[in-house]
Amino acid sequence: MPLDLLCVGMAAYDLTFCITHQPGADEKMRASTLLQSGGGPAANAAVAAARLGLQSAFVGYLGQDLYGQAHLHELQAEGVDIQWVLQGSACSPISSIYVKPDGSRSVVNYRDVTPVIQFVKPKQPTYLKAVLFDGHELQVSLALLEFAQAHQIPTILDAGSVHTGTEMLWNKVDYLVAAETFALPFTAEKTPAGALQQLLPLCRNVIITSGTHGLVYHCDGETGAMPAFHVAVVDSTGAGDAFHGGFATAVAEGKSIRESLRFASAVAALSCTHLGARPSLPYRNEVEAFLNARK
Repeated sequence: MPLDLLCVGMAAYDLTFCITHQPGADEKMRASTLLQSGGGPAANAAVAAARLGLQSAFVGYLGQDLYGQAHLHELQAEGVDIQWVLQGSACSPISSIYVKPDGSRSVVNYRDVTPVIQFVKPKQPTYLKAVLFDGHELQVSLALLEFAQAHQIPTILDAGSVHTGTEMLWNKVDYLVAAETFALPFTAEKTPAGALQQLLPLCRNVIITSGTHGLVYHCDGETGAMPAFHVAVVDSTGAGDAFHGGFATAVAEGKSIRESLRFASAVAALSCTHLGARPSLPYRNEVEAFLNARK
């Protein structure tokens, strides 16, 4: 089948616990709910795109352990192409997520030293409509970035935090989609608007997201802001992944920047209305109904 979107980076397995409050030092508590599912920024974006109707592929690592096998089967069940998933003896990344009654969450992630993924050239580059990076798997990301640029394929970076991968990729992609947690410390600015101005000289299209406070952007010569959709938040885990998957889908479909941002914001908002990052990712009909109700 023709491939629309490559999502390159990290897959983790999520163990989500619902708790009444943030535990203190030496405190023991019992969770009311446990949800187990695949996760990770690039892997979640690949599933989001698949649910939105694209043929997506995940490029990253999964271990040969129980978590890795479960995650691989889950990706297959969602229709994500897994031909570029590297499996090895290092354990799969795991995240423990603690969700409070107001929908806020804390995350503890463990990632083993995993094998380096080598460059893999898609057999049908003319079908590929976008490539999304999350800053992990830097070596293969740089190679695929060069490949995408050679074939004039749009590239997007999910910059969630400051680390080697996001520092290396932020000014090389076509669209920098940065969370406040990257943009503010990276630029030493105090506001998203200030950070936007600092990033623009070296990156043509910049979007900075601020959760419930919405986003600011400068893309295709247009500068603006967009509020977040108001929803009853159950769990905000993975909202950023949902946004990036939605935005990459919109870019692949050739939507305008305003349409793309509104579409991605709706995907992110809907993802907050259910428990868990992966299970909460919405389908195309849900997003369209949500947007139609808010015209």
